[in-house]
Amino acid sequence: MGTKTVDEAGVETGTEAKSDQETVDVTKTDVTKADEAAETEADASAGAPDDDEYDDEDGDDQSEAIADKTSAGVGQGAAAVVSAALGLVSLTGSWLGTVGQARDSLYGQLETASTASVSTQIKQVYADSWNVNAFVAGLFALTALIVAVVVLARPAFGNPDRVQAPWIKSVAWAGVSLGIIGLLLAVLKYTDVLMSMPST
Repeated sequence: MGTKTVDEAGVETGTEAKSDQETVDVTKTDVTKADEAAETEADASAGAPDDDEYDDEDGDDQSEAIADKTSAGVGQGAAAVVSAALGLVSLTGSWLGTVGQARDSLYGQLETASTASVSTQIKQVYADSWNVNAFVAGLFALTALIVAVVVLARPAFGNPDRVQAPWIKSVAWAGVSLGIIGLLLAVLKYTDVLMSMPST
């Protein structure tokens, strides 16, 4: 058992007095540590960014990236389809070529005298209008070829992380093929190598 003595000033001394003092000191230390821990948690809570804000920002960035990729894919896909359609028109003929041919044929009939030779009449009425049709077809083919080449070359000048869809490449290559064939046929028709006018 501990002993307790009282001095003249009435202050208790001994083992029990020391034990009480140590208990009070330990209690104060625990309270101080608890306060420091609470302050640290409060500071961390105040300084840490909100997870919802990060989620919103990440979501917005992803949405913008998806929108950019979608818009770029739609534009390139439309251009590829247009190139293939123009190449097909250059092979099958167009309303513009038909109208140009008929107009030139009419002018040839009006400008050619009835007393002109047969070769002159053929040239003025038929050959020139045929060349107009071939020229218009060549313009369509050349346009198709240019548009298709631009579509195929577009990824090299854009974002390297943006991959072009395979179907866009396929349609663009179809436009290139049709454009080359149409341009070749137009040149052959214009130079009378293919289906030339009869000679007299």
